[in-house]
Amino acid sequence: MTAPLLVLAWGNPSRGDDALGPLFAEALRPQAGDGAEFIEDFQLQVEHALDLVGRQRVLFVDASLTCAAPFEARALKPARDASFTTHAMSPTAVMQVYRDLQGSEPPPCMLLSIRGERFELGEPLGTAAAAHLEAALGWGRRWLAACLDETQPAGG
Repeated sequence: MTAPLLVLAWGNPSRGDDALGPLFAEALRPQAGDGAEFIEDFQLQVEHALDLVGRQRVLFVDASLTCAAPFEARALKPARDASFTTHAMSPTAVMQVYRDLQGSEPPPCMLLSIRGERFELGEPLGTAAAAHLEAALGWGRRWLAACLDETQPAGG
């Protein structure tokens, strides 16, 4: 059985603040039970479109140099962008692949971007990024609880 919720986090734990996505997923996973699946990867690829099949909601999570601190969360729409033909894809391009393959709209998707500053190979997670992660986890716990409530059968 496919879990109704998917948290798809990406980043490289060996590159300092780039670890924010996987660290977010790792910290949130125990709260989810069987209601959510967590997938962590180094980058988004075309195959991730298949991970959206059968979901009611999807949360993409990544570190960002450009978002406002401590994090930004926004709804996404499918779009064919420049990443569509590259090795690593954007969440909106993954959603577009889903649309093309399935012939229907993907489930509602959000992008949680967590502010990072240090992405050098071998760097540890920065102090500011760790604080941003904690703030994002507060938001993520509320998002997860609300979504789990939505996916519960009536009266159950």
